[in-house]
Amino acid sequence: MAHDDRRPAPDPVGTPGSGPHRIPYSGPDLRPGLCSVTLRAHPVRQVLVFAASAGLAAVEWGADVHVPPGDTAHAKEVAFLTADAGLAVASYGTYVRLGEPGQGEAAVLAAASALGAPRIRVWAGALGSARAGRDYRAAVAAAGRRLAARAADAGVIVGLEFHGGTLTDTPESAYALLSDIGRDDVGTYWQPPQGEPDEIALAGLDRVAAHVVGVHAFSWWPTDERRPLADRRPLWDAVAARLRQRGLPTDVLLEFVAGDDAAQLRADAATLRAVLGPRGAERGMPTA
Repeated sequence: MAHDDRRPAPDPVGTPGSGPHRIPYSGPDLRPGLCSVTLRAHPVRQVLVFAASAGLAAVEWGADVHVPPGDTAHAKEVAFLTADAGLAVASYGTYVRLGEPGQGEAAVLAAASALGAPRIRVWAGALGSARAGRDYRAAVAAAGRRLAARAADAGVIVGLEFHGGTLTDTPESAYALLSDIGRDDVGTYWQPPQGEPDEIALAGLDRVAAHVVGVHAFSWWPTDERRPLADRRPLWDAVAARLRQRGLPTDVLLEFVAGDDAAQLRADAATLRAVLGPRGAERGMPTA
């Protein structure tokens, strides 16, 4: 697949500063945070201790273990505990797959509201773009529009997971899907695709940059081998530079550290805060 390393022209889905690009927090443009799935084996309170002590500012709570749909009382408790730890709820990381049956969207939205999450993360179907026909793409786009309309009633925006095996497995497919959905309150996450060199990964970010609502930060190389975030520091410096150019608040969330190790989380958080600059380190923690 050819990658275009130029920024896309303005498009009909939305322009920077509107729709999904308005993340409801006041703080640094680039906010360092944590996906709770990184510490899936640890309970909520321990996740908060690790995140706060690492100098992070926000948590994307996962729906698989820490905040399962259907238990709004627990979601409210997690919201309280997060605020009490001096952290923000960045988003609700769900496993809803657009276009697939039985996704329990009502329970997911109820949990998101109880959690106080401004955004839910969902998956763009269950087929990669090379396998998906026109009808399947249309069904996923229609499901995205329906979910976004329901989420809007709860004051929540939608972010698509940028991932293999879905319709966001390439920047071009993600961009086309967002155009098909055609709503300003639907955007995409971004993360470096496995095995892509820096220049190709960055070209992909440029392609979808106007629609990025969050970033998952990790350093896997050359395929799915987990490495310290610092091992791909030039990539993350370039990502941060591109995000700053947008001038928009963006959550940059650590995900899946090497060895699922809390000590590695602290080291990766220090790298991330250094990458994001002085504002990313504003919690007063050292940046190196």
